[in-house]
Amino acid sequence: MNKDLTPGSPAPFSRFEWMIAWRYVRARRAEGGVSVITWISLIGITLAVFALVATLAIRSGFRADFVDAILGANAHATIYQSVEEQADGSYSRLIGDPAPLVEAIRAVPGVTRAAPIVRGQVMASAGNYNAGVEVYGISAQDLAAIPGVAASPEGFGDLARFDEGVAIGSGVARELGITVGDTLRLISPNGTRTAFGTSPRVSAYEVVYIFSAGYVQIDRTRLFMPLSDAQVFFNKDGMVDEIEVMVDDPEAIDDFVLPLLQAAGDRGLIYTWQDSVGAYLRALTVEDNVMFVLMSILVLIAAMNIISGLVMLVKNKGRDIGILRTMGLSEGSILRIFFLCGAGIGTVATILGVVLGCLFAIYIDPVFSLINYLSGGGVWDPNIRGIYQLPALLRWEDVAKSAALSLGLSWVITFFPARRAARMNPVEALRYE
Repeated sequence: MNKDLTPGSPAPFSRFEWMIAWRYVRARRAEGGVSVITWISLIGITLAVFALVATLAIRSGFRADFVDAILGANAHATIYQSVEEQADGSYSRLIGDPAPLVEAIRAVPGVTRAAPIVRGQVMASAGNYNAGVEVYGISAQDLAAIPGVAASPEGFGDLARFDEGVAIGSGVARELGITVGDTLRLISPNGTRTAFGTSPRVSAYEVVYIFSAGYVQIDRTRLFMPLSDAQVFFNKDGMVDEIEVMVDDPEAIDDFVLPLLQAAGDRGLIYTWQDSVGAYLRALTVEDNVMFVLMSILVLIAAMNIISGLVMLVKNKGRDIGILRTMGLSEGSILRIFFLCGAGIGTVATILGVVLGCLFAIYIDPVFSLINYLSGGGVWDPNIRGIYQLPALLRWEDVAKSAALSLGLSWVITFFPARRAARMNPVEALRYE
């Protein structure tokens, strides 16, 4: 029969076991305690869990902001056509009559928008400044449905006047030194054909709206132009290059590939946002996993301090263990007492670490502003990282994973010195007392 379950024996984790464990944990060195090592263990695990929670929050925030910026100004999928030989012997992949194709794509369940697009790369010029831009010819109604442009929190101008001019990214405006109401020139090498060759096409447009999509590469290169103007400018009268498609669940875009291809017809081809940045997102996932493993090792190292503290505590309390055993305490009670000592340290440290990590993620903006101020600025370069600020997204699954890891390591590590204390021979413990 189990010694802990004999008649009259106390229940596991009784009040007196908690009381003795608490007395041992808070005992000073002069009383046979190890308070210094206890504090080291507590602080070490707290900082390790804080670092783990904060790191996971920043990694999740960076990925979420990156995906939101990409999906906020780009299509979830793009439908275009394969190359076809024309009557004059030339080859083209332009869509001659986009209306039937647009209607067929809009009929696919889950598709929220299908917009015909004319695309081209040109040089923009204003005064003495030049910049390469990517022109998107789009209707005013379809442009108003792009959240990264129409709902840009830093955008300014009058998007209702889009048919009278162009909308440009904030990076383009900065490079050209222009603002709303100014005029820019677009220069395309594919201009008017003459007997002496093709002359560049130059047209002037008023800037009616400036947007910030939240992604540097988009803001520095994107220019939106009315669809009819773009068709004239690029010599694509009545034709478009592609159909931009938005769906209700962009994370599940792979499920839309087959229905969209069926709607696109025999010449239809598709390019999704996952094809565009999928490799980068997979790299982020690998980096997240590696970061979690490395931070887990840090938590393990911090938790190892509990072993050294408990080993010293068991050694210092050998006489007490012998007395408790002779008074009738079972091995199980002794094990639980010292287990509570180590597990209590790990649990309190984990709670403190989780609280600090959550506060850091919630107040990331003022914390980062302070760090940026103390370092003299320039800590976060959006030209390198793509987004404008350090993000943090607190996901409860990340918090739970961090807490479970810390508690698991702390409790498992605590078991071994506690088991050693439980197996101590009371006669040997009191031999020299």
